[in-house]
Amino acid sequence: MLSRLSRLSRPRVLALCALPVLALFGTAALAPLPFTLARPGVTADVLGKDDGRPVITITGAETRSTDGQLRMTTILATGPKADVRIGDVVDGWFRDDRAVMPRDSVYPTGGSEKEIEKHNLDDMKESQNVAVDAALNYLDREAGSMRVEVDLGDIGGPSAGLFLSLGIIDKLDGNGSGGGLTGGRTIAGTGTISADGKVGAVGGVSMKTQAAHRDGATVFLVPKAECAQAEAERPDGLRIVPVSTLKDAVGSLKALETGGKVPSC
Repeated sequence: MLSRLSRLSRPRVLALCALPVLALFGTAALAPLPFTLARPGVTADVLGKDDGRPVITITGAETRSTDGQLRMTTILATGPKADVRIGDVVDGWFRDDRAVMPRDSVYPTGGSEKEIEKHNLDDMKESQNVAVDAALNYLDREAGSMRVEVDLGDIGGPSAGLFLSLGIIDKLDGNGSGGGLTGGRTIAGTGTISADGKVGAVGGVSMKTQAAHRDGATVFLVPKAECAQAEAERPDGLRIVPVSTLKDAVGSLKALETGGKVPSC
């Protein structure tokens, strides 16, 4: 074989060597890859209604009228069994309105689409309960005869927790001085919440900032751990505010209204 190759011209040798490489790339182009493609999803004002139903309903306690909006954000992602190929990945890398994410980061539980949907809805239900606890703990109030109900329809996952807590606080106490938390602004953001008020990281932040900007938000609250990611692809006119706790979030919203110091990335 070596003697035959030695008698071939250099261009022919290079062409023969390139054939296996081209075949490999051809196979890769056709093979599905372990990625998910995401794009900006819907946002929902937790102070308002979703599909005609109030997102937050409080009975047994006095509530206040709110202004402005507190918009939780989502992403839309290809399904867990969708074929994502190298062309899709390359296209996603070069588009501002798409993100390429490891499939396991979007669907860590695996399973069928129905199983994943059920898991996400269960996560949201648990997140709603924890958000109520976090808000009441922040306000140092007992549930007692008060009943707080949260309804975000078929939106799944735990990433609305922070904003559900903020919405409950705004409806019950506002900024604590007679005004509201939003100052009439449209505030958006994302983040999980724990009962003791810690804000946790979520996925798809760069797509969520775009959804927020599209729907009129001027401020975006983001888990501190994902601040750099949110800032790197920040839409013009959207202010990114990092938060680590529910107390941080409330404090930053108050500072926006009073002209106080607000954290940045």
